[in-house]
Amino acid sequence: MITAGVDCGAKNVKVVILKNGEVAGKAMVQAGMDAAESAETAYAAALKEAGLVPEDVQKVVATGAGKNEPGFKDDTVTEVGADARGMHLLHPDVRTVIDIGCEEGRAIKIDAAGKVVDFAINEKCAAGAGAFTEAMARALEVPLEEFGKLSLESTQAIPMNAQCAVFAESEVVTLVHRKTPKPDMARAIHDAIADRITSMVRRVGIEEKIALTGGVAKNVGFVKSLREDLETDLVIASDPDFTGAIGAACVATDS
Repeated sequence: MITAGVDCGAKNVKVVILKNGEVAGKAMVQAGMDAAESAETAYAAALKEAGLVPEDVQKVVATGAGKNEPGFKDDTVTEVGADARGMHLLHPDVRTVIDIGCEEGRAIKIDAAGKVVDFAINEKCAAGAGAFTEAMARALEVPLEEFGKLSLESTQAIPMNAQCAVFAESEVVTLVHRKTPKPDMARAIHDAIADRITSMVRRVGIEEKIALTGGVAKNVGFVKSLREDLETDLVIASDPDFTGAIGAACVATDS
């Protein structure tokens, strides 16, 4: 069976083509101002990589903030449901999923069948999402790609009290004026995000194994801070940007 999953996120649109339960093609493009057009572009690229045409696909399921945008979708699934199903395919022994995207973070408890047992969402403030990391990297004038590695060079832990992206940026300015080393500031920022995420995870209950997915999973500095805050190891999704799209394609297969 051939199905497709489309994850229309706030920053990027991801498409995965599943063929008999295996990823046959995938693509990611920036969401831009027209999510529907971006979804079409990503879908065409994923099909090309898989060596398929739209007529070969039996069902398309969309997820993400813009899940209603793709005109070629057959159905939709919540981000929580897609994350759970995608992670279950990739790592069936995982019971707690942490997904941190551009605009929100999610903690999801799943059972042995990949069904959602409970979940919590941090959607009211960017301080628990990737957008916060991007804003802080700009404040420190550090390329986002280098921001995570920079924090690994830290030699001291500095508390950051602000839990709001706006006030945190002001706090970073204060640290700059105190001539605080950039690695220590980067670590403080990652520690602050990890603390917020850990609080959310504890609301649903931590059950191992725990997996981290979403774009922020590629930030090695944040991964280190979260591991230390949770006091446990983490399974890092092999292709963290695509877990939701894989899950949506799995839902299409299941139905």
